[in-house]
Amino acid sequence: MTGTRILALDPGTKRIGVALSDELGWTAQPLETYERRSVAADVAHIQQLVDRHQVKQIVMGFPVRLDGTLGPAALQVQEFIGQLKHIITIPIVVWDERMTTKAAEEILIQANMSRRKRKGTVDRVAAAILLQSYLESLGADGGAVGAQPDATDSISAEEP
Repeated sequence: MTGTRILALDPGTKRIGVALSDELGWTAQPLETYERRSVAADVAHIQQLVDRHQVKQIVMGFPVRLDGTLGPAALQVQEFIGQLKHIITIPIVVWDERMTTKAAEEILIQANMSRRKRKGTVDRVAAAILLQSYLESLGADGGAVGAQPDATDSISAEEP
């Protein structure tokens, strides 16, 4: 069966925020906050999500610094994408994730969510913000508009 949804991943060192589009690709909903275990377990879990939710594409949050440069976190995401591509055959698109966690924090604070509850929720809300940004950028032909960093380019990490 052909997938109809887009899955967004906002990877961190401890957790991965996950969001899912509706079938028409108009809206993004937070799905889960996945606690990272090992690369193999993380990849297997994402493969299960792809299968369970009939996903046609993954949008991967790519940690570009505010000045536009790529740092060590971007290299870690590149390595993770490489591992995913060994198992997952659908396209993986990188998408600038700058300010998504901060925006998610602000939304949850305005909703009067306690700090303890925010910790487990912020990653999936950030993934939903990331995915909604991507969905809104899609042109009428279904192609993404605008340049985004390419996680397959060879880059060197600059220290802050």
